[in-house]
Formats: sequence, structure tokens, C-alpha cells
Amino acid sequence: VQLQASGGGLVQAGDSLRLSCEASGRTFSTYDVGWFRRVPGIARDFVASLSGNGHTTLYADSVKGRFTIFRDSAKNMVFLEMNSLKPEDTAVYYCATRTSPDQPYDVWGQGTLVTVSS
Repeated sequence: VQLQASGGGLVQAGDSLRLSCEASGRTFSTYDVGWFRRVPGIARDFVASLSGNGHTTLYADSVKGRFTIFRDSAKNMVFLEMNSLKPEDTAVYYCATRTSPDQPYDVWGQGTLVTVSS
């Protein structure tokens, strides 16, 4: 099972960016998917998640109303649409999957860097 995250880049505050997470060997319509981010020297933080059945989304308070997680089942991809970006959103973003809500995320992508300039 592998995850490939992409879509990061350098943007200005207020801009939008869409991150993509593509899976091989695991079907997103079966497993939960989460996005996390890490600032160097700080622990990795939860950003958003989407349940395998697609019915439940969760967001960190810091991104609620600005970020949207959604899935394209036909392409087996999950996206993180990020709007109204702020400098504090600057981080390496990772996607991950888990087999059920009571299990830890066990497969992680390599991360994609998002830099938001003020």
C-alpha cells in the first residue's frame, strides 16, 4: 500500500490550494483517510479526515470553514481543498489511511510542502 501526496507549493495569504492524495493497494472508499500537517520542530497535527463510507468529515478548529476534504472514488483519490490560506498554515502536509476509526493511521504518504507568505 502506498500513498502519494501532491499539490503543495508557495502561495500568498488568502490564496487557495488543492492537495491530492492518490492510493495504490488500498481503496479510499473502504478506509478512512486523514490529512495531517507538521511544522519543523512541532508535533504533527490533525487537519481533516473523511470516513471510508464518505458520511463523516472532521476538521481541526483552525481550518474549519476554510478547508474541505473530499474524495473521487473513481480515481481513488482524496483531496484537501484549502481556501483563505494563512501564513500559519505553512507546513508539510501528509495524507494517511486507517482500516477503521478505532485503529491508528497505518499508511502515510511522503508529504507535500505548503508555504503561505504574508
